[in-house]
Amino acid sequence: MSQEQPNNPLHGLTLEAILTRLVDYYGWEELHDHIQVNCFNSNPSIKSSLKFLRKTQWARDKVEALYIETFVRNVNPWQQ
Repeated sequence: MSQEQPNNPLHGLTLEAILTRLVDYYGWEELHDHIQVNCFNSNPSIKSSLKFLRKTQWARDKVEALYIETFVRNVNPWQQ
């Protein structure tokens, strides 16, 4: 019963996919520079970060906003 959400750039993406793409793009250190949470600085891992982000809505909101800023708003429609 999935509804289409054409105006939601995160529709269909898991938190794990979002975080993995951000880590691949920025690396842990730069990701921590953008979003200062300890799970990105002290022994960072996808698993521990997901655990934190699933419990902490404000941090998840920041991760999702950074994803949108990095991969959605900065997309040049003329490049493919």
